[in-house]
Amino acid sequence: MQFGGNADPNASRELFETARAASLNFFDTAHVYNGGDAERLLGAFARQDRDSLMIATKVAHTGGSSRATILKQFEESRVRLGLDVVDILYLHRWDHETPLEETFETLAKLQNDGKIRHIGASNFAAWQVMKAQAVAVSMGTRIDVLQPMYSLVKRQAEVEILPMAAAERIAVAPYSPLGSGLLTGKYLAGGTGRLSTDKRYAARYGQNWMRDTAQAFSRLAEEFGHDAATLAVAWVAHNPAVTAPIISARNTEQLAPSLKALEISL
Repeated sequence: MQFGGNADPNASRELFETARAASLNFFDTAHVYNGGDAERLLGAFARQDRDSLMIATKVAHTGGSSRATILKQFEESRVRLGLDVVDILYLHRWDHETPLEETFETLAKLQNDGKIRHIGASNFAAWQVMKAQAVAVSMGTRIDVLQPMYSLVKRQAEVEILPMAAAERIAVAPYSPLGSGLLTGKYLAGGTGRLSTDKRYAARYGQNWMRDTAQAFSRLAEEFGHDAATLAVAWVAHNPAVTAPIISARNTEQLAPSLKALEISL
């Protein structure tokens, strides 16, 4: 998400190469990220090591999940990424207007044509996943992976999404394990970032109890000798329903604590 936005092309390449050096092989982007630059940069970086990577992108954040929207945005994403096949194609969010039959018939054809390997759903409620899954199965396919929000201060996924995913054998790649930086402790120390520049994120994490949690968590991490970001990512990864948390950073200095979560066994 940072490639071509908060991270310029050089910083983006450094982030990618640092992640690969740490044996990471799963990279997540979307059609809407930074006007397509995120996909273009990821595609360029991934080209030399393509067979070792799992590349995911998302469509239908805007324009709904109609056949026309999915096909148009997917083709734009595929060209930007420079890929013949995309490993995971997510629906970026639920569409109340388009019939699910139209959506999943389109996705099933992309899959049958060998253009995508797996279908994903991002930001879906549990009932939406199961309603969509029933239609997907009728089309001869299935939703293989979910992308919910999940962190110590956003635990709604524990109520239905994670138990459902475990029961239905659906992979889970949650985003924002750091609570958009809140759980790193940087805002408590007067730092700046998305929560101080984006009103949507400020509202999402603006409750006093969340700041209190972040403060207590920072003290706990310090007591155990870990960076708070490291422990926050490790906590999300530790949930048995979670396949792989999605980590994000503007530069390699920010990325380093999240990568250290690989070394923690809770």
